[in-house]
Amino acid sequence: MKYDFDEVIERRGTDCLKWDAVQQRWGRNDLLPLWVADMDFRTPPCVMNALRRRLDHEILGYTLPCAEWSEAICNWLERRHDWKVSPEELTFIPGVVRGQAFVLQCFTQPGDKVLVMTPVYHPFFLVTEAMGRTIVRSPLLLQEGQYQIDFDRLRADMQGCKVLILCNPHNPGGRVWTVDELRRIADICEEQDVLVISDEIHCDLTFPPYKHHPFVEAAPRAAVRTITLMAPSKAFNMPGLGSSFSVIQNEELNRRFQAFMEAGEFNEGHCLAYLGTAAAYAEGEEWLEQMLDYVKANIDYTEQFLAEHIPSVGMIRPQASYLIYLDCRKLHLPQPELVKLFVEKAHLALNDGTVFGPEGEGFMRLNVGCPRSILTEALQRLEQAVK
Repeated sequence: MKYDFDEVIERRGTDCLKWDAVQQRWGRNDLLPLWVADMDFRTPPCVMNALRRRLDHEILGYTLPCAEWSEAICNWLERRHDWKVSPEELTFIPGVVRGQAFVLQCFTQPGDKVLVMTPVYHPFFLVTEAMGRTIVRSPLLLQEGQYQIDFDRLRADMQGCKVLILCNPHNPGGRVWTVDELRRIADICEEQDVLVISDEIHCDLTFPPYKHHPFVEAAPRAAVRTITLMAPSKAFNMPGLGSSFSVIQNEELNRRFQAFMEAGEFNEGHCLAYLGTAAAYAEGEEWLEQMLDYVKANIDYTEQFLAEHIPSVGMIRPQASYLIYLDCRKLHLPQPELVKLFVEKAHLALNDGTVFGPEGEGFMRLNVGCPRSILTEALQRLEQAVK
């Protein structure tokens, strides 16, 4: 089946965060939103059909996880990522950020140090700090157009930390960490007895020839200290279902985490969350491949447009994800003026690069998970604003 990713779908008036929160967040409604990480494409038909079949029954009672939920996850991880996982190692979580919060509550105490490698997805430190834990920032190096890990700095910064929150693949830079890099991270965590939360929500958005390596698959010894958080939400455009899961292959860690989740009934999802995940992983691969091809073409288009029309704005080319970190440092604007350029001149709603850490000074994050016509309009607006 050929899917239409050029279709423009009106999302305003659906309580859509991406479009309907513009007035609240920017104080105006004339901005084209390319910020929050969901896509303007229809959710795969296989998912929607599974939800419709369930809703046609017309009784929404208390729900057990369908057997297909764990089966589809295990099959997907082995087929797509060469990672063998058993159903007993899975725990339902109502969102990856919530999963991060649950892990911190279960395994750390207020005041404990938690390390993140910045710039990075901002809930990593926002949630951690809100829970009274202490954030330690270990900056990445931007070299030859991609983020790299300063391992000497990482080893020094990790002294005294209880947890590392790893973004694999990286957001906002889109780096797909290599097996060697992941193993070096694992070695440092083993040396210092640090628990790892590996956020792998963008893993299914990896573009060939790059390959995503689950942290525990790349460094099997790290399984004794790793909690992996995953979800179909980014890849299959279904974050509204709140369907995520943890994979824990250490029996004791798994027992403790499942006991914590069960105590608060945090591990109980609604029926559509289970069914949507099962359908996406069991039937959505063809849709995913076509979507990745389309998004990759959007990335190519953005790179070419910037080079030809706005050479003062560069980009970090993502190896995974539909999010592009725009490098605006050649504009020589203080960050408030850069944001003002995008909002007041270009009439665009993007993520301010500094929300990901001070290393984001001079950057803005652009979401290209949208029809080409919307992306073209956004880039033309930026071109005129810069001129």
